[in-house]
Amino acid sequence: MKESEILALASNSINDLTDKIIDVVDIKRPHSIDYAMNLAKVVSKLSPLIGNMIEFTTVDLLNEKEWKGLGKWERQDPGFPDATFNSTKVVPNPGIEIKAWFPFATEITARFKESQNIFKENPFINVALIAWLPEPEYIIWGKPQIIGTLVVSGDSVAKARDTHYHKPPQYIVLEPEDTRERTGNLQQTNTNGFKFQEDKSNIQDATRIVRSWGADKLFYNPDEVYQKMLKILQGQFVYRLDTNYAKIDRIEHKEIEAFKTKIENTIFHGKTIKEWSRLLSGKVDDTILRKEIKTII
Repeated sequence: MKESEILALASNSINDLTDKIIDVVDIKRPHSIDYAMNLAKVVSKLSPLIGNMIEFTTVDLLNEKEWKGLGKWERQDPGFPDATFNSTKVVPNPGIEIKAWFPFATEITARFKESQNIFKENPFINVALIAWLPEPEYIIWGKPQIIGTLVVSGDSVAKARDTHYHKPPQYIVLEPEDTRERTGNLQQTNTNGFKFQEDKSNIQDATRIVRSWGADKLFYNPDEVYQKMLKILQGQFVYRLDTNYAKIDRIEHKEIEAFKTKIENTIFHGKTIKEWSRLLSGKVDDTILRKEIKTII
């Protein structure tokens, strides 16, 4: 089996996770409406725990497949990607970065900051977006259940992110330093986004400099020459680090946007997930929430 075949089979297996129960925690049925009201407002705090459990479950699932003695899937923590096919016979090792999504949250809060350059070295890395809820027939209680999955190439996510964010001079994306000679735990692979500070620098001067580069230099490029130009620009004007940079919900990746819309429009108990999300996020009066909660307990 080639790298592409292993990755394709693994990606198809992840899509088979839909409707799977993650049997690691069981939220008990609320014994009162007041208990249910409070539970509705805090159930999202389970997201980090369930996210990790989904990673374990995914790796276990992949290792149930027959890989013809070529290797096995292993979880990396920390490290990128989350799951990698550990093999001396299939190089580079295929991998899958796993992003869990709790659709009752305000947005897909997971971030993707990996450099495009990673995928030049290893194009056989996908990103899996896995949506989960407490068992959908109960909405806020029961065991976590996967309600949908999407698997796309990591390279496509990185390129969509950089295309969306990089708008020099107002906004620039910078590659990490070259740290390949460092030990694995000290190597840097994350890009960062920086916003121009117009109250501290002259945007007209910065715009003239960027225009002098030529029209083709408005588009992002992770290569060393272009990165040097960006760093010189950053040194001449005041930029601040954007702490909201690279949230998957904001990068405008077409397949991810379509998946998000599909999940949000899925109907449970007569309402779409998006409608339930609005109810449970505290954006409505408690009287309305109380009325709806009564229908599910």
